[in-house]
Amino acid sequence: MRDETVARNYAETLFALAGRNDALEAYGEAIDTVARLLEENARVRLFLETPRISDDVKKDVVRKVLGDTMPRHVVNFVLVTIDKRRQRLLRAIAQQYHAILDAHLGREHVQVTVARPIDEATRRVITEKLSAVLGKEAIPHVRVQPEIVGGIVVRTGDTIYDGSVRRRLDIMRRHLLQAKLPAGVGGTSA
Repeated sequence: MRDETVARNYAETLFALAGRNDALEAYGEAIDTVARLLEENARVRLFLETPRISDDVKKDVVRKVLGDTMPRHVVNFVLVTIDKRRQRLLRAIAQQYHAILDAHLGREHVQVTVARPIDEATRRVITEKLSAVLGKEAIPHVRVQPEIVGGIVVRTGDTIYDGSVRRRLDIMRRHLLQAKLPAGVGGTSA
């Protein structure tokens, strides 16, 4: 939990810096680039996170690699994480930054599960309906799971809206199993 709090604090600092420079999206893209680099390249991650390599060497490499490709303030931010020995939190900082950015812009990421792949028109309709219900710009992340049979399952935060055919069939099955049969039906007669 402590790492999450520290990552949130760093993300808030980066967000404030981005706001002062009118570059909320640009800083988000830059910190994403850093996080993706660490996620996809174990050698880079090991290089930045190992205590056996001096901070000066790490910072020199960061300046050379990132210096010309991203905003100066973001590069300096990464250098500060190295100074404070928080570079292992850069991926968590990126996630927290985007959570702050989404809240600021009134966006919400929503997990949408469907039984079959959907076309772009259906995706737009889902996005519009979810945005209206949530009162925010919905950003659906669609995944296909044939086992729900049909319908749609939506997860936003801790709330799940299950409109799947599978759920309806399960409810119907439970009602049928709980129903009492009238006298003389299904039983033995004397």
